[in-house]
Amino acid sequence: MPHLPSPHAAPAAARPTHAPAGATATARPLRHLLASTAGVLLIAGSLAGCVGGTPDPATTAPTPSSTPSATSTPSAVPELVPGGTAQQNLPFFDKVNRATLAANPAAKGRDFIDALVAAGFDKSAMQLTVDTTTIGLAANSIQFSVKLGDTCLIGQNGADAGGYNSLTTPVLGTGGCLVGQTRAIDW
Repeated sequence: MPHLPSPHAAPAAARPTHAPAGATATARPLRHLLASTAGVLLIAGSLAGCVGGTPDPATTAPTPSSTPSATSTPSAVPELVPGGTAQQNLPFFDKVNRATLAANPAAKGRDFIDALVAAGFDKSAMQLTVDTTTIGLAANSIQFSVKLGDTCLIGQNGADAGGYNSLTTPVLGTGGCLVGQTRAIDW
């Protein structure tokens, strides 16, 4: 909008102008008008993305189908794959270990081993690190594994691990899954 003088303002001749030398008296109001117009256009352009027209029904609504698609079926519940690889059994391994932690957030090594055995994993194929340090303090994390053929499922839980984590790896050259000292699973 153009700058309109106030009825209480001094006459135009008495008002000081801040226009540069050689500028006309209309330069200042014109400059304000252009700046205001540019601001309004900028705001209108920004809001244009927020206001939409009527969406095209062909692109927004899915077409009904009488046959179910592969993506509409819920994912299968993880199950043990007997004779399968570590990668094939990782979802089930994670399910069992997360259920163990849900039932007992302070679960120790034996809790994980017992739950994995109850779920169908072979106890003789498992390894476990100790729950305590050499001076009798609680270990900051424990590891447990299941050897499946030439692959391993490895789980780790504790503060140093940031909670529960798991991965699959090839069997080590030693024939086991865990590096370092492990404890006997003799119960």
